[in-house]
Amino acid sequence: MQMQLLQDRIRKDGQIKEGNILKVDSFLNHQIDVSLLQEIGKELKRQFEGKEITKILTIEASGIAIACIAAQYFGCPVIFAKKTKTLNIAGEVYTAKVESFTHQTTNDIIVSKSFLHAEDKVLIIDDFLANGKAIFGLSELVRQAGAELVGAGVVIEKGFQEGGKRLREMGIDLHSLAIVESMDPATGSITFRKED
Repeated sequence: MQMQLLQDRIRKDGQIKEGNILKVDSFLNHQIDVSLLQEIGKELKRQFEGKEITKILTIEASGIAIACIAAQYFGCPVIFAKKTKTLNIAGEVYTAKVESFTHQTTNDIIVSKSFLHAEDKVLIIDDFLANGKAIFGLSELVRQAGAELVGAGVVIEKGFQEGGKRLREMGIDLHSLAIVESMDPATGSITFRKED
C-alpha cells in the first residue's frame, strides 16, 4: 500500500534531475521532515504487522534516520552497515559489495558480527530503491549471519528500474511506500504506480 501523504510531498518538493535522479533532500535525506518520517515509520510498521522483527538493518547514511524512527514502532535496535572499516569496529565483520546508483561507486559495506546473529529476524529499511544493489548487499550480510530476512521496507522505489522486480523475484517481501512509475525532468511531472 502506497502512502498518499508521501506521494503528495514528492510531487510538491521533489526535483527531477537528468539521469533518472529524484532529489528529495529537502525533506528525506539531507534536511529531514521528522513528522513525515514518523508517518513513514507508522506505515512501515503497518506493512509488516504481525511479523517478528528483532533488528532493523540499513546502510549509511540516508537510511539511518528513517530506520531509527521506524525502530521506535518496532521496538528493536537499528544496525547500520558502514561503507568503510573504521578503528572503532573491532573484531570480525560481515562484508558485501554494493554499487550506488546515485554516486556511481562501489563500496564494501560491513557490519560487526557482534550485532547480527543467527537468531535475529531482520527487516531491511532504506530510503531509495533503484537497481536494488543496496538491499541485495544488506540481504547478503543477513545471509552470512545465518539470520532470517523478514523483508525490506523502502520509502521511494523507482518502478521504472529493475531493482524492485529483481528483489521480488528473489522472494524478498518488499514493501515500497511510493513507487515512481515515471518522471519527466522537462515538465517536472511524476507519476506513481497505481495500486494492484
